[in-house]
Amino acid sequence: MDDLVKQAIAKWPNVPHCYGWLGLDARGHWRMRDERAQALGLAGEKIVHSALLGFIARNYAPDARGCWYFQNGPQRVYVQLEATPYIVRSDPQHGFALHTGTPLGAPEEAYLCASGELILRRGDLIAQLDDRDAAGVLAALELDGKAVDDAALLAWLDGADTALCLRAGAVPLPLRRIEHAGVAARFGFDPAPRPDGAAG
Repeated sequence: MDDLVKQAIAKWPNVPHCYGWLGLDARGHWRMRDERAQALGLAGEKIVHSALLGFIARNYAPDARGCWYFQNGPQRVYVQLEATPYIVRSDPQHGFALHTGTPLGAPEEAYLCASGELILRRGDLIAQLDDRDAAGVLAALELDGKAVDDAALLAWLDGADTALCLRAGAVPLPLRRIEHAGVAARFGFDPAPRPDGAAG
C-alpha cells in the first residue's frame, strides 16, 4: 500500500466505503461503473490511464469478508468481480502474469470449468485465465504425457476417470473439475461486495 494512502487513512479514519463504482472484468480490465452502468448492470467504462491503473494495482487487497477493494486514500472502493480477484495471462518467457503486472509464479492448483474457464491458485492468489489465452494454454494439457485431443478433453469434462494435467512448469499439474458458479465459494471471495447487512 502506498505511504500516502496510509497517511490518508490515519488522517481520515472514518470515511464511508464505496460500493458498485469499480469493476474488474474477466480480461483484467478495471472498469469505472457510473450510476447508469450500475442501474443497467453494465460493465462500465474501461480505465486506461496508466498512472491510475498502477495506483489501483498497488492498493488492491481483500477485507476479512473476502471482498476485494481498492484503497483510494482514506476510502475503500469495493470491486465488482466478473470472474476472480485476479486475471492471469500466459507469458511465453515468464509463465503466468497477473493483470496487475506481477508474476503469478508456478501455480499450485489448476481447475477447469465445463464452460472452459481455467482457474489457477498459488497461495492466496486466485486467478482466472484471460479467455484470449485459452487456446494456447489448453494446448498444454496432457493425458498420460501426451497432448490432449478435443474428444479426450470433452470426455474428461463429462466426467471420464482420466488424469488430465496442465504442463505449467517442470512437473505436470493435475487438473480438477469445478463448476464456475462455485468458484467464489470454493476460494472464499465475494464477487459482488455490499455493505454489511445490505440485501443482495
